[in-house]
This record gives sequence, structure tokens and C-alpha cells, in this order.
Amino acid sequence: MEKIIVYLDDPAYAQQQLAPMKTSAAPAQAGQATHWVLVACAPRMTHRISKWVSHSARENWRAKWAEKLFGQVVPALQANGDTVTTLLAKGPLPELTRKLTTEHATARVLDARRPKFGQDLQPVSADQPAPTEGRWTVPGAVVGMGAVLVLAAE
Repeated sequence: MEKIIVYLDDPAYAQQQLAPMKTSAAPAQAGQATHWVLVACAPRMTHRISKWVSHSARENWRAKWAEKLFGQVVPALQANGDTVTTLLAKGPLPELTRKLTTEHATARVLDARRPKFGQDLQPVSADQPAPTEGRWTVPGAVVGMGAVLVLAAE
């Protein structure tokens, strides 16, 4: 049985990322089911929210959020006869990945989290390369030219 660990935070984006995995895993295994370990990565709350919401209320919200997420993703995976284990991520993701790979003896880890503009996602494992898409890289000469144009306009 093939085991795949999937990190997700958006059901539509995750299903889009999992569609090729489901089709490629089924014929290669010829009737063998896949065990999916779905790890929900809840959105971060601001540090100011702690003034208004208790820790237990935050944890309850995260649990309800994860339940809603899994409710949209799990049925599509179970329709193929695959087994699904769900988990809510708490703490650093590289440590969780290390723990899950030793527990499930798996070689495949999929990061199906939606990339966010202007925000770098926490890496899933220690050997994952830093994402380069979505980053704005502006050469120093362009920044200098922009500053000169702004000063000239005044």
C-alpha cells in the first residue's frame, strides 16, 4: 500500500493538486489502495487576537476549520477505495514530517498548500527548497531609478 502525506490549507487548491496524484497512483498499483495522510495547516491568527479570544476558543475554531476542510477533500479520496487519516498540524512542519515519515514509512510528501502573495510558506521538510515563485525581485538600479523619478517629480 502506497502512503502519501499531504499538507493542505485550501480544499479547492488541494483537490486540483491531488487530481494527478489520484490518477497516477491508481493504474500503477493495479487495484492496490493508497493510504492518504492529510495534514490540515490552519491559517495563522494575529498575535493581537489573544486579547479577545481564549486559547481553548482558538483551538475549537482550528478544529472546526479542519473538520470543514476534511469534509470537502476526504470524500473524493475515499471514493476510489483509498484510506484516509486526518491530522491537524500543530508546531513546526519539518518536525511533524519527520515524525510522520518514520511512523508511516512513506517516501512521498506533497505540499498542496495554496501559495499566498507576499508571504513565504513554512517549509514542510528540512530538505525542501525555498519557494522562489511569487517573490518580487527588483534590481538595485531599478529601485534607484524609481527614487530619482520620485524626487524629480517633486
